Amino acid sequence: MYFDDLAKHHSDTDMNEIRRLKLKHLETFVEVARQMSVSRAAKVMNLTQPAVSRTLRELEDICGKQLVQKQGRGIKLSEFGDVFLRHAGSSLAAARNGLNALTSTNMSDGPPVRVGALPTVSATIIPDAVAKYLKSGMLNRLKIVSGDNQVLLNQLREGELDMVMGRLPAPENMQGLIFEPIYRDKVVFVVAASHPLAGMLHMPVEAISAYPVMMPNKGSVIRPYVDRLFIEQGIAEPSQMIDTVSDSFGRAFIRKYEAIWIISRGVVSAEIDSKEFTTLPIDTETTMGSVGLNIRAETELSPAAEFFADILRNFNK
Repeated sequence: MYFDDLAKHHSDTDMNEIRRLKLKHLETFVEVARQMSVSRAAKVMNLTQPAVSRTLRELEDICGKQLVQKQGRGIKLSEFGDVFLRHAGSSLAAARNGLNALTSTNMSDGPPVRVGALPTVSATIIPDAVAKYLKSGMLNRLKIVSGDNQVLLNQLREGELDMVMGRLPAPENMQGLIFEPIYRDKVVFVVAASHPLAGMLHMPVEAISAYPVMMPNKGSVIRPYVDRLFIEQGIAEPSQMIDTVSDSFGRAFIRKYEAIWIISRGVVSAEIDSKEFTTLPIDTETTMGSVGLNIRAETELSPAAEFFADILRNFNK
């Protein structure tokens, strides 16, 4: 108990000292170290010499060490001052960079934020992310592009997009990219609520072949999941098969015709929740996969793009 109480005492003491530390202490110390003179630092900072000296004394009291020593008519840093300067300088630079980033994100003539979004997220988290971005007062223009996974990833590599939100790409498509998982989604077999198969608790997979089936394109990121599912459950390739990644066409087609749509659940979650569409009783848990953010490796996002990316990263928080 003694050692626990002693550790807690030191921890509380350290936190109290950190709370006393202010940006003015770092600015003053760094400038004094740069000028090696209190009077010259005061002139540069447009302060009085007593004010600079007082701030230095406050900092030394917080640190519990002498940071500056007299040397002839000037000053020099103590060994403790040398150590503290390395950290004070980097902390001050980080703070200033942060302020500059906040300023630049509100510039109306700043670079646009270019986002690629697969149909999986175009109708779900992207609209909410855009609304949060606009509500924040950010002025950098947004550009939202939806399309095929491979096309979007190529545009990302070529610098035409800042980020792509969608399913985890195949390993061969990840060259030069970084993927950050955000949530998980699965493929579903969905029909309109009026479809003859709607509401069935048990359904033979052969029943699928009696209706037109919309499938993701062979080049789409979820097609391998669907192909594997067909093999696992012994589902024959539909005779009336339509390859498409168009969510607008998919919605229109199953609303008007007795068709089956194989698609990521996130694309049609609103219609499923409203009971306009319903899922067929086919186990698709093996198609569960990560959905997240693709960005270029070793490429720094603009402040506005980083702000939008953080909105996406916090989607589930």
